[in-house]
Amino acid sequence: QVQLVESGGGLVQPGGSLRLSCAASGRTFNDHNVRWFRQAPGKEREFVASISWMIGATLYANSVQGRFTISRDTTDNMVFLQMTNLKPEDTAVYRCAQRSSDGHDDYWGQGTQVTVSS
Repeated sequence: QVQLVESGGGLVQPGGSLRLSCAASGRTFNDHNVRWFRQAPGKEREFVASISWMIGATLYANSVQGRFTISRDTTDNMVFLQMTNLKPEDTAVYRCAQRSSDGHDDYWGQGTQVTVSS
């Protein structure tokens, strides 16, 4: 079962912007943090950003600090990742995730491809 659904990826030129969305499927987000990860071919999965669902506190990886912004919409049950000044090294499959309310599992989306190329 796909618990989260990402959208908004695509092909963009260096310096461009994209806005990714993460939506809960068949449920609402719980009180745990929602996190964005990315994975490029031949590389390990990398943490990108997180946001606390209850209060909106944010955390960013150094590689995206100052360029990416994570946000949430508690009414529509959505989490967003606004990406600006994109670089070729940002090319990856981006996925969102959240720990289950009982802490026993992680919910994952299937991913959305971001390609930064001229």
